[in-house]
Amino acid sequence: MRKIPWLILLLVFCWPEAALSENLTVRGQMGSSVQYELREQVTVGTGVQKLVLSFVIPENFSSPTYNQAIADFDLQFTPPPEDKKSVRDTRGNQIVTASWMKLPDVIDVRMRFNALNETRLAALETRDPFPLAKLGPGLDDYLKATQQVQADDERIIELARKLTKGLKTEFDAVQQIISWVVDHVHYVTPPVRYDALYSLDSGKGNCQNYSHLAAALLRSVGIPVRIVNGVTLNEPFDVAWNKGVITFKMGQGRHSWIEVWFPDLGWVPFDPQNTELFVSNRFVRIEVGVDNKETKNDGLLRWVQARDSRTRPKLQETISADFKSDLVRIQGERQAYGPKNFLLCPDVKAAFKQIEVKPPPPPPVIPEPERKELRYEVPFVYGNIEFPEDVDFAFPRTTTASGADQFEMARNFLVETAEYVTTNLTQYAQVVVLEKPVKLGKIGLALHKFGGEGWLWVDIFQDDRGKPGAPLATSGLFNLDELSLKPGYRWSDFDFSRDNPILMPGSYWIALGFTGSPIVNWFYTYGKPVGPPDGTRYKGVYQKDWSGALGYEFNYRVTGLTVP
Repeated sequence: MRKIPWLILLLVFCWPEAALSENLTVRGQMGSSVQYELREQVTVGTGVQKLVLSFVIPENFSSPTYNQAIADFDLQFTPPPEDKKSVRDTRGNQIVTASWMKLPDVIDVRMRFNALNETRLAALETRDPFPLAKLGPGLDDYLKATQQVQADDERIIELARKLTKGLKTEFDAVQQIISWVVDHVHYVTPPVRYDALYSLDSGKGNCQNYSHLAAALLRSVGIPVRIVNGVTLNEPFDVAWNKGVITFKMGQGRHSWIEVWFPDLGWVPFDPQNTELFVSNRFVRIEVGVDNKETKNDGLLRWVQARDSRTRPKLQETISADFKSDLVRIQGERQAYGPKNFLLCPDVKAAFKQIEVKPPPPPPVIPEPERKELRYEVPFVYGNIEFPEDVDFAFPRTTTASGADQFEMARNFLVETAEYVTTNLTQYAQVVVLEKPVKLGKIGLALHKFGGEGWLWVDIFQDDRGKPGAPLATSGLFNLDELSLKPGYRWSDFDFSRDNPILMPGSYWIALGFTGSPIVNWFYTYGKPVGPPDGTRYKGVYQKDWSGALGYEFNYRVTGLTVP
């Protein structure tokens, strides 16, 4: 191991097209003043005897990189509860509990506060050794295994020890583990389970899985980690770099991340999906605990009701954020090391080991004479296919039984991540990387119609040095009237059977075209589950260069026939 002064480890995104990984280091600042409002409406079912709502009051938080200041907090219930209490739990969360025995038909809740959030991406220095020396009081619980954070499982322990073998600094141990999580877990929602072992075995999960797996690996080698629950806001922000800009955007809703204990820095936030040693000022921190089963008090609905009642309570939640001010100045610099997927981190002065990744092999080249002999007879399906189909994001919660005639409905982390792609100002394109020859039949996009009228189609472009190039094929027209207005996203298939273009192995770009005035969203997935990190592009309609890259991947499906 060698010392690298002032290492910047930020925004490490996956760029398989390059010979090396794309570790973008960034520096700068983000500051905003946000007026936050949460509204909940509970429609009370039949036979409910008691109903209880709980919320956690967000508090000020300070770290070397991310700071949050809360002011003008206000929580109102209509009608007022018959009983209202405020307690502070063992983790330091202040929980407000409201109870009703005489149930109205509807209960309305409004929570409002102002959040002054700041993210400082300046250089950090940490000299904590690894393994850590004896820790102070109050940290033992954040080293323990739980049902969701299986830090005592042999597979977790073996992997963590392998990743940290021979390392001398805590920073090195943490960045090795976080980098592994970033590269080996693909974002899906909702997953089958939310615990660390599920993600280790399946390579899949949502924000809870990322947090639980990272926490389990770190705790197993003696590094304290606590789980944070809060909210992300869907205001995008840009990172400038030598290829243009990379735009990042989270869905607006509930989110889970972690804080890692450094003796010389204190608690420092990480989002194991894509940031290290910080989170952006688009995060609102609310509740902390040992895992997400414990950090469930914010927005928790509980009630007592006969099991044979005809209807159960329904809860609709709306989160809004008004940015009164917002400053973002972030500059990124490409490095030739790090995980192959996006990871963000500020400059760090510490001893560490560079992470090297092997680029994927290039697609095979099929000589022209052999192409004529190919037989297309095997069904082919490929793409970023997993997304929450037909989900009504206004009512995403599920009910669980907590005892005899007792039920609860906890917040979940299912958020609507989608881009409005029928605008006259911006064009979007998604790369498709094929490893086999394909006779194209259809291309499906995960779309939702909000209104308007007109026609849609899909264009295919050749790849031109990692960006959309010359047009190659166009689908048949799709009448917007064929898209349903019902809640949720679903596949809209664009037909290429008129020409059935043959696509040889390589990279192609697909883009949604339209005419008229359609209002259509295209669903996207956090990170890059399938394609390269810069494989989602955008540009202004009057610009020639697709210089804008997106830090997420649209959901698409390519179907047709391929060779045996």
